[in-house]
Amino acid sequence: MPLLRVPPILLLIVLNTLVHAVPVLLAGVVKAVLPLRPVWRACNPVLTGLAESWIAVNTWMMGAFTRTRFEIEGTAELRRDGHYLVLANHQSWVDILVLQKVFNRKVPLLRFFLKRSLFWVPVLGLAWWALDFPFMGRYTRRQIAKNPELGRRDIETTRKACGKFRDIPVSIMNFVEGTRFTEAKHAQQASPYRHLLKPKSGGVAFVIDAMGQGLHSILDVTIAYPGGRPSMIDLMADRVPAVRVKVRQRPIPAELVAGNYQEDRAFRACFQQWMNGLWREKDGDMERLLAG
Repeated sequence: MPLLRVPPILLLIVLNTLVHAVPVLLAGVVKAVLPLRPVWRACNPVLTGLAESWIAVNTWMMGAFTRTRFEIEGTAELRRDGHYLVLANHQSWVDILVLQKVFNRKVPLLRFFLKRSLFWVPVLGLAWWALDFPFMGRYTRRQIAKNPELGRRDIETTRKACGKFRDIPVSIMNFVEGTRFTEAKHAQQASPYRHLLKPKSGGVAFVIDAMGQGLHSILDVTIAYPGGRPSMIDLMADRVPAVRVKVRQRPIPAELVAGNYQEDRAFRACFQQWMNGLWREKDGDMERLLAG
């Protein structure tokens, strides 16, 4: 019987997306046709407002049509005009809705680094493009080893995106594990963490390097599902009893702001050691959130 809830909720989500995406696309076309800074500055608040409205309606539906309890801590001192790097563990596509619920209209609009193939997702791909979400190749180490130009291409994409973000309040989102957690991936990695995959430091290092002093702080987010890792169908079918979220606002260590992650082995080792320390603490937070 809970599955009967899914089609009408899905239809409402599609309608909400279409209602908001069409004006987003129109504003995006204006930005593309008239690539002038005054036009860009005029369009950005409109685009951001539409995106935040879309998220707000989705969040309202999540509260209206499910009995999921949200227990959130650590959001008291957030700023809408801040410049944040948001780091989170990744277990499910539900994570994105959770992050949007936690941060919508409390910090600047979350912007994700997306796989280039997602540009072709109907409607949403063009909407993400209009909102200046960066599209990355996401190449494997083996591919980069064969063709180093691929790695440089993604670094250049990161630099261009961060160059735009310096002039506006922004929250740059990074799922540091690079993929969703599964028991199989955890075993394959021989991860030293009980509830997490190994963190990938490169993307974080490139953003910090590209933004320089433009970032105010890091928002370190831990998401836990005491009832088990859910799918989007589970959420719409009201099978997610609780979501627990802990947000830690962290300063960016000064020694990590200026360094060459790719070519300086000592700096890379220092950066990875710092990330591993964050992940050990996050693993402890996961243990408490799941048990509590």
